[in-house]
Formats: sequence, C-alpha cells, structure tokens
Amino acid sequence: MTPMRRDGADVGWSLVVPLKPLVRAKSRLSRAAGEEFRPRLALAFALDTVTAALACENVRDVAVVTDDRLAAERLAALGARIVPDTPARGLNAALAHGAGVVRARRPGAPVAALNADLPALRPAELELVLHSASQFPRAFLADAADIGTTLLTATSGRELEPAFGGASRARHLASGAREITGPKVPSVRRDVDTGEDLLAALALGVGPHTALQAPRLVAGAAAPEGSKRLPPPQVRASGA
Repeated sequence: MTPMRRDGADVGWSLVVPLKPLVRAKSRLSRAAGEEFRPRLALAFALDTVTAALACENVRDVAVVTDDRLAAERLAALGARIVPDTPARGLNAALAHGAGVVRARRPGAPVAALNADLPALRPAELELVLHSASQFPRAFLADAADIGTTLLTATSGRELEPAFGGASRARHLASGAREITGPKVPSVRRDVDTGEDLLAALALGVGPHTALQAPRLVAGAAAPEGSKRLPPPQVRASGA
C-alpha cells in the first residue's frame, strides 16, 4: 500500500531506473559471461531489480528509461512505466529526463534514481534506505566498493542532480547530497559490473530471473576474471 500523509497526500517514492540497450549493457561482464550471454544477464538483473523495487512498500511506481524494445516489453509486463530515452546523451541525462517525466505527472513526488544491476535487491532493505533518505533534501547510497553510487534521492521540490558514473560517490558528496550510512543494506549496494561482483551477488541471494540464468555460468560456460567458477546461486525468495 502506498504511504499516505495524515492529510491524505500520496508520499510514495517514484523510482527512475536507467537501462542501456541490452547489446551494450554490462560490457565488463563479457569476460565472465561471454559476449552472447551478457545481454541476457543484463536483462535478468533489471527484471530482478524492478521486481524487488515494486514490492517495496514505500515505492509508488517505477519508471524505466530505456530504448531497448525487449527490455521495455518485459519490464512493462512487471508493472514498470517505460520512458524512451529521448535525450540520448548518456546516463545522467536519461535520469534527469526520467525524473522530469515522473514529476510532470506527480509534481510533488519524491524521486530516486536506482541502478538496474542490483539482482540481489531486497524490498525491505530498499525500504530502509528510502526511509533514511526521506529525512534529507537529497541523499545517496554508495556502492559496495565505496566508489560509485547505487541510489540517489530527491525529496519534493528538489532536483535530482544525478552525477553517476565512475567515482560518483565523491561527486554526489560534493554536490551537497547526504550519504546514507546507517542501515546495513548489502543488497542495495551490490551492483554487478564484473564477474567478481556477480559472485558476491550470488552469495547474497539473487532474484529468480538472475538465478535462472546463472546455471549456465555455474556449469562452466565461462569463469569470471581468472579461474574461479560461479557457485550455485542462492535464490532470494520473491518479496523477501
């Protein structure tokens, strides 16, 4: 149920999730997954991310900014709103555009940008992060490496001002956004760019779409960054 204020106003978060065309997504996973299999993993990550986000109690809706037709069809079937990437000027332009589309419909919406590569995402952990973020005009959560960012938020009346990519943690700090450090939320910080990242996500427990794809790697179709093979995936229960 979408959270409401005492005056009856809807205060649920609108999440904006950017997704490249699958043929270009997650290029650093090619060594672990193979060039042909990599787009399937990228789609699985996005499906599990959006499924978990939509199951979060304080999330009202999810807008996915993408021009990929297959991804758009699959994500819309989950209940996401698809926003074409009309700026076509990269990640941050896509996020700003998505936030603008959301607020054209809900001018007072609190908005959050969320990475599409969080296959271990748990709704309860995302809820904790969004609750913490609601205390500040702008806030963000660093990734597991403490270099990048997996979530950036802006409450009603504030612009998102995304600065994702590379060392975005430092840029978001410099922009005045408050870093969220309190709750233990490993699933919200565990983005996947490399084979080692995928190992860590599988250990946390991934959603069903990623778990369905992972046995191809477990069987030895590919090995991430060296000789390690992926372990059998721990599957996160739906909505857990």
